[in-house]
Amino acid sequence: MPLQSMLSGRGSGSSKAENTQSDGKSFEQLRQECLQKGILFEDPDFPATDSSLYFSQSVPVAIEWKRPTEICSNPKFILDDADRTDICQGQLGDCWLLAAIASLTLKKDALTRVLPHDQEFDHRYAGIFHFQFWQHNKWLDIVVDDRLPTVRNKLIMLHSASNNEFWSALLEKAYAKLHGSYESLKGGSTLEAMEDFTGGVGELYETKKSPDNLFSIMKKALDRGSMMGCSIDITSSAESEAKLNNGLVKGHAYSITGLEEVNYRGRTVQLIRIRNPWGQVEWNGPWSDNSREWSYIDAAEKRRILQNSTEDGEFWMEFDDFKANYDRVELCNMTPDALTENTKRHWEVNTFEGSWIRGSTAGGCRNFIDTFWTNPQFKLRLEDADDDDDDVCSVVIALMQKNRRKLRKEGLDMETIGFAVYEAPESEEQASKDFFRYHASKARSRTYINTREVSERFTLPPGEYLLVPTTFQPHHEADFLVRMFSEKKAGNIAKYLLHSCELLPHREMGSTVDADLPEVSHSSGHWERFSSAGTDEVCLLPASSTHCSVFVFTILVHMLPLTINQVDNTGMLEFQEFKVFWEKMKKWIMLFLSFDTDRSGKMSSYELRIALKAAGMQLNNSLLQLIGLRFADANYDIDFDDYLTCIVRLENMFSTLKLKDA
Repeated sequence: MPLQSMLSGRGSGSSKAENTQSDGKSFEQLRQECLQKGILFEDPDFPATDSSLYFSQSVPVAIEWKRPTEICSNPKFILDDADRTDICQGQLGDCWLLAAIASLTLKKDALTRVLPHDQEFDHRYAGIFHFQFWQHNKWLDIVVDDRLPTVRNKLIMLHSASNNEFWSALLEKAYAKLHGSYESLKGGSTLEAMEDFTGGVGELYETKKSPDNLFSIMKKALDRGSMMGCSIDITSSAESEAKLNNGLVKGHAYSITGLEEVNYRGRTVQLIRIRNPWGQVEWNGPWSDNSREWSYIDAAEKRRILQNSTEDGEFWMEFDDFKANYDRVELCNMTPDALTENTKRHWEVNTFEGSWIRGSTAGGCRNFIDTFWTNPQFKLRLEDADDDDDDVCSVVIALMQKNRRKLRKEGLDMETIGFAVYEAPESEEQASKDFFRYHASKARSRTYINTREVSERFTLPPGEYLLVPTTFQPHHEADFLVRMFSEKKAGNIAKYLLHSCELLPHREMGSTVDADLPEVSHSSGHWERFSSAGTDEVCLLPASSTHCSVFVFTILVHMLPLTINQVDNTGMLEFQEFKVFWEKMKKWIMLFLSFDTDRSGKMSSYELRIALKAAGMQLNNSLLQLIGLRFADANYDIDFDDYLTCIVRLENMFSTLKLKDA
């Protein structure tokens, strides 16, 4: 994918969802066609076949795809109201998704966007439903038919506790279609689905290293409509979903659905409510269901807190026990407002997309200094400090890798990603290897991790900065999206103007495509010796070169016509034209030798940007990526033949363009 940049407007939740069906038709168009023809919709893009279930294995049992009207007599899309008890996990290992759906039911405005309420079984039913998900800074409308996988007339995937309610099962099917199959949903981060349901900003807290006010941060997040999940880390795959003696499950995703403070025996106790998407298996320690702690609090308070509690996998526990037993808390905020502050701010989001391509822009992290500088680089300028601080600007940076779940069927998975922020040099060109060798980063992601998105909140002094997103290892390919949130001017201009941190439109470094081809000098006296010599005395390559071989003939046959702009178009090479070509050849050969340090006849494709610049040509990342894919070998090297072919064709291109412009 060519590297490109784009600038978006404020927010991502108000935009119209894009149709995604292969025929370009919308949900309403497809439903109307089915109603007119008197047929039920069958989705050709996600058929009711084994390939929609699994890509790496055969279906283990005999599956029947059935519509809700075939499963029960009175199916409902939503029964009474969509709530967290409608979510029971099936045979698929997608508890992370279910935990996010449970959190989604607590935020009704977001739920209404994901589940459009223009679809029912008893009104204009045509076997077709649709859902909306946020993907890579835009909303997508996903259409599915209502054929669901069953065994012995029972749903085997996500289902509701009520046998005749089907919104949650159909939502899972639409999400599976978005990612290519049900199997693609195995394993993941709750935060990933939370962002897809809201377009929000994710943040991660480690409970063992959390701030002292984590409870108030989470309480504020819940009050603001943020979605939250938690999990217990595992040290090996054997521990995945292993049940502990206290009733908790390792490597399993839970939803956080409430936080309360109660008076217990004269002291204030902080409580947290958690839900297991299995719909069963609960904490059995203090403050669990029917524990003796509940008998020591005010009866009215107890009724208020426990009024919705049932044996459905939801339980309370003391917050200190929560921090001791759980390892991670994932929060998805609807805006980047800091949860440690009481103020709400207006934010501007800037987004840009790019690619790491092996051999050109997949340079890896700072550990690999020889290639790190080749990663995409973006310059941003922060102007005006925050309202409450004259010295710093607040900015949230979120780096997301794209489409990795869908690519699982091709053997790919999440890359380990991160980013660094540097004080920007004055030049608009790609920062060099030496720049990163001698300059430390001003900010960076806390760690490199193989999750879909890495996000961090920073406070930086006003100024210009260089953002470098990377994979951990070099030569690893992926497409990425970066979202950068900053405060904007706000307030009533008639009364006052709040000057806040402003993120001006970013620029991709090294994005210029241009050539400054040097004039060829003919001052050397050896031209006179050439002009008086016989034809068989002209050597095309310097004696020191070890790359002559048969390539001499390639030059004569293919490159001379490309390099020389003949005036008479005779196809004959005059001596003056040969002199021009020879001077260029000498320079190109010396350039190659300067990068071929081990005299292997090859140079690193990552060094091509510097070599071309020395030859007077400047390319952007898109062109360098294409050249790397075309000429680099499996070891990301370019041999002498391909180097000359590339540089001659580029010079010919620039010369032709200049002639047209003249």
